[in-house]
Amino acid sequence: MAINTGLAQLSEGLWTVATGTYMLAVVAYTGEYAFGKSGRIARTSTAVIREPAMAGAVATGGSGLPPSPVDGALYGAQYGAGTVQRRDSGNRWGRAAIALTVLGLIVHAACVIIRGVAVDRVPWGNMYEFTLVVGLIAVIAWLATLARMPQLRYLGLFVMLPVLIVMFLAGTLYTKASKLVPALQSYWLAIHVSSIAVAEGILMTSAAITAMYLIRARYDRISAGVGADQQRRFATLGARLPAAASLDKAAYRTVAFAFPIYTAGVIFGAIWAEAAWGRYWGWDPKETWAFIAWVVYAMYLHARATAGWKGSRAGYINLLGFAAMTFNFFVVNIVISGLHSYAGLS
Repeated sequence: MAINTGLAQLSEGLWTVATGTYMLAVVAYTGEYAFGKSGRIARTSTAVIREPAMAGAVATGGSGLPPSPVDGALYGAQYGAGTVQRRDSGNRWGRAAIALTVLGLIVHAACVIIRGVAVDRVPWGNMYEFTLVVGLIAVIAWLATLARMPQLRYLGLFVMLPVLIVMFLAGTLYTKASKLVPALQSYWLAIHVSSIAVAEGILMTSAAITAMYLIRARYDRISAGVGADQQRRFATLGARLPAAASLDKAAYRTVAFAFPIYTAGVIFGAIWAEAAWGRYWGWDPKETWAFIAWVVYAMYLHARATAGWKGSRAGYINLLGFAAMTFNFFVVNIVISGLHSYAGLS
């Protein structure tokens, strides 16, 4: 079957629409982070309202006496209404961000599906297509996390920004719609690569949550043992993040869910290698780095389950695993030659 160039161009147009929609979603998440009840502006306003002595000082000209009913009403109208307005504004930003994320996900999924129809195969036969699928899975993982922990919504900026970067990377890795090279014309492509793509998309979400956890944990340690001057360095971000335990739990659960899928993907790849090259494992650069990433994530799960390695040290292992996986995807595919050199780049 010939390549359907019309559908291929439609898929490319949908990539543009999806990327633009995600950009608007990032702006909306930024608005909620700034103006929502956990944002800097709302927190500042709330802090003022919660200090009645300061309110009295302002209302009475610094006398420190309780404000009169009239002064109190004027003060509440001036500051209290502004706080409620900011909170409502932040909530509207948050709802808009979720709506844009869902809309972008729909367009993104249509982009991937139509690409597959255009080339009459699974749509992850080169780096451009694989990157699109990883970004798609990351968005799904984020929305699934929100379904379980909706209080994390205002942190969408830190998850959707990496997704937006992935979408731009897909554009730089663009490859024209084409048939697969003979080595990839196997049903194992749908099984092996889809497993890896799903796992990597979920693990990307876990890495973003882990980074936030490390910031919050650092802030908590400084708050407990260091003076206020040094504490301010982390107060701008760490104080507005959820409890470290909640972030740690979310990061751990996503890795625990993705790791078996990644393991299955590696096993499927070994089976495919035996069918294609007559051996299950040959320490090809791609295989080697896939194994390194697998070992690091296995270490993370083991460390997370061991009392002495919970917390920040386990979090750094999680980020190390994601770094190894990212190195495998970009550097090994683009720079290093091997049996898996099917990036589709010219």
